[in-house]
Amino acid sequence: MKRRSFALALGTALALPQARARSADLVIGQVAPLSGVLASTGAQMVLGGRIYFEHVNARGGIHGRMIRQQVADDGYKVDETVRLTREMLARPEVLALYGFAGTANIGKLLSDGVLEQGGAALVAPYTGGENLRNPFNPWIFHLRAGYADETEHMVQQATTLGLNRIAVMYQDDGFGQAGLDGVRKALARRQLPLTMAAGYERNTDKVEDAVRRIKDSDAQAVIMISVNKPTAAFVKRYRELGGGAQLYNISVVDPAEIVKLAGLKNAHGVGICQVVPYPYTPKLAVVREYQELLKRYAPGQLVNYTSFEEFLGAKVLVEGLRRAGPNATRAGVIRALETVANHDLGGITVNYSPNNRLGARYVEVTVIGSTGKLLK
Repeated sequence: MKRRSFALALGTALALPQARARSADLVIGQVAPLSGVLASTGAQMVLGGRIYFEHVNARGGIHGRMIRQQVADDGYKVDETVRLTREMLARPEVLALYGFAGTANIGKLLSDGVLEQGGAALVAPYTGGENLRNPFNPWIFHLRAGYADETEHMVQQATTLGLNRIAVMYQDDGFGQAGLDGVRKALARRQLPLTMAAGYERNTDKVEDAVRRIKDSDAQAVIMISVNKPTAAFVKRYRELGGGAQLYNISVVDPAEIVKLAGLKNAHGVGICQVVPYPYTPKLAVVREYQELLKRYAPGQLVNYTSFEEFLGAKVLVEGLRRAGPNATRAGVIRALETVANHDLGGITVNYSPNNRLGARYVEVTVIGSTGKLLK
């Protein structure tokens, strides 16, 4: 069957295909931050799904139906996420949602009842917020570990190295608060106080006050709960002022962007938590598949943790669509995803059930090396 191309719009409006779509298409809705402080991450999120959906379509689709990825740009703004999601779910042909970003953004979808009213699964959101996991909700199928898992891992690594004075630089919203809470609890388990917590305003890179307060605190390690641009701004300014603490960041940043914005001299040595296996070395079958499809469908694009994570999410969603059968419905996709238990994606196992939406809890820390590449 002839392969159909995807409509991917990177503007600020709802990205809908220009050509008339066939009613038989399996339509997947994705709201992603394609502009603003998380734009480079959003582009990688869309890319990871696209290359796998393209691959599936090239092989005949699912039960003879093509997957169509509809993408909208929310600029990482909560109100836009809500508006665009409501618009997508008002379209009956949209079977499932995929690859959204932002703890506060998705939290608002829950608190406003948008997901419940729409009755569609949201697969592989790019967030580890604990409030999206607990209490249990049936709509979100998580692929990644939570921020509590990530912060525990970073605190464990720092304290193992004898770094007990730990500060936090965090985004002042639900995302940042979730990470900050995780650090506090990890420290409490070790009977250690938090040395300093300094926030910055969401959707800005105004981190000067946080830099000053953390520099003055004499912290030995700093855990950053922040996105690309403010992370880079903090790293750059903190190092320029002579700050010598070991720096860590939660998994939602793009290391290439950090190096580009902060400079390699400043970014060298920054630890970045990861929630999927290392995608640069093709040891796992799924990594080899990802690298091959990236070359085939997105020549010139580089291997990236974010696109790999959403590639894995796309594989989970496709498996759910297959199991939902030829007449898939929103409710049917949810029921099908609940049967994806002990499922091997190619060296990575995911588990879902009617009572479990946490597919995997993989965590490790990588480091930006002397050449700007990530090292294990």
